[in-house]
Amino acid sequence: MIEVQHLTKRYGKVTAVDDVSFRVEKGEILGFLGPNGAGKTTTMRILTGYIPASDGRAIVAGYDVFDRPIEAKRRTGYLPETPPLYPDMTVREYLDFVARIKGVPASDRKGRVDAVMARTHCADVAARHCGKLSKGYRQRVGLAQAVLHNPDVLVLDEPTAGLDPKQIIETRELIRSLAGDHTIVLSTHILPEVAQTCQRVVIINHGRVVAVDTPANLTARLKGAETMYVQVDAPGADVPAALGRVAGVTRVAPADQRGAPGAYEVESERGRDVRRELAREIVTRGWGLLELRPMRMSLEEIFLQVTTEEHAEEAARA
Repeated sequence: MIEVQHLTKRYGKVTAVDDVSFRVEKGEILGFLGPNGAGKTTTMRILTGYIPASDGRAIVAGYDVFDRPIEAKRRTGYLPETPPLYPDMTVREYLDFVARIKGVPASDRKGRVDAVMARTHCADVAARHCGKLSKGYRQRVGLAQAVLHNPDVLVLDEPTAGLDPKQIIETRELIRSLAGDHTIVLSTHILPEVAQTCQRVVIINHGRVVAVDTPANLTARLKGAETMYVQVDAPGADVPAALGRVAGVTRVAPADQRGAPGAYEVESERGRDVRRELAREIVTRGWGLLELRPMRMSLEEIFLQVTTEEHAEEAARA
């Protein structure tokens, strides 16, 4: 549904986006992550036809955004970082205006406006001028205009910025409900939001893609080994030494779990499941097995690791 091929954007001597390539399948929610200045917003603006690329191609819903820009835009809904509202229009007037310029048939216009206001929870401010809305409501109305014409593709730049916790949960649920019918690219700085909403993640740094995968696969790949969290009730026993002798175990270390007694991180060879052997060793010794579960890197840890590694590689090349 979205295909980006060797996309590059230069501003004079500055390269904001450098040879970026990725795909988004139909109905998928893709998280687009990166630190400030990484090139996320520039990439999204190219995808939506807001600015041209210097090199490369971007295909949206089967249409090249450079060769067939109007067709691509008809199939794209875009929520930029700052919602494009007209302050002197009421919310209903604004959405009706957007419906007209996006080609929603006159017979469907009122029903469609009502439907998206209800879905984005902004119907209660329909008669209020956009310039008098809170930041949270401005985001909601911005999301409403993006989905108004029922596009195939949604490009959302920080869609929950300025929302309170309840509104964030509602917006996440809305975005998840749109998956399947819509293909979604979601840019955000809120890493738990990606973990809870997106099936795949693209991480970009200094204009280049440094990782593309599911959060689970990134965790396994970057961890470099299988890691288990084990909590054992064995006062006075040398638990690390015993667990370290289990076949396949490569490392045992105390776990940082807010002072939980008897908690350890047990690493094993990649692809080797040592849960049965660990449980057998603990039970055979008569110790209490309180907890045994796989550990995963948080999305924050993944983000920091790949961006730090990419920065170190750049420094080495320099």
